[in-house]
Amino acid sequence: MNQSDFLKVVLPFKDKVFRLAKRLLVSREEAEDATQELIFKLWKSKEKIADYKNVEAFAMTMTKNYCYDRLKSKQASNLTLVHSNYKEKETSLDKKIEHQDSVNQVHKLIEDLPEQQKIIIQLRDIEQYDFEEICKMVDMKPTAVRVALSRARKTIREQLIKKHNYGVS
Repeated sequence: MNQSDFLKVVLPFKDKVFRLAKRLLVSREEAEDATQELIFKLWKSKEKIADYKNVEAFAMTMTKNYCYDRLKSKQASNLTLVHSNYKEKETSLDKKIEHQDSVNQVHKLIEDLPEQQKIIIQLRDIEQYDFEEICKMVDMKPTAVRVALSRARKTIREQLIKKHNYGVS
C-alpha cells in the first residue's frame, strides 16, 4: 500500500478519531497527540490494513484503547489533577435566565427567517456542516449559500441590536 492509497483510506475518518479522543481525554492537545499516534500505528501496519473488513471501526477501537491507556498512565493522572483543580464559578440565576432568554430570542428570529435562510443557518451554524455539504443538500452554488448565510446572520444581528437598544436612545 503506497502513501496515496493509505491517505484515501485513513483521511475520511481522521476527524471522527479526533472527536472520540477529545471526548475521552478532554484536552485538545492530548486528543491531537492520540490522533497522530493512531495514524502512525496504522501507517506502520499499512500492509495489514487490507485484511480488515472495516478499517474505520478498527481505528475507532484502537483510539478508544489508546485513550484508556493514556488515562491510566501517570501522565494522564497529572492531566486529571489539573482539570480537577479548576472549578467553574456558579452563574447566578438571573444570568442563567438572561442567557436562556437570549437563546430563545435567537431561535425565534431564526424561525422568522425566509425558509432558505432558515435551512442554511440551521445546517451551518447549528449542525456545523461544511459549505460543500450544504451546497449538495440545498442544491445551490457555494456563493449563493454564503450570501444567504450572510443575510440571515445580518438579519438576526440587526434584530437583536434593535431589541437590546429599545428605549436606550
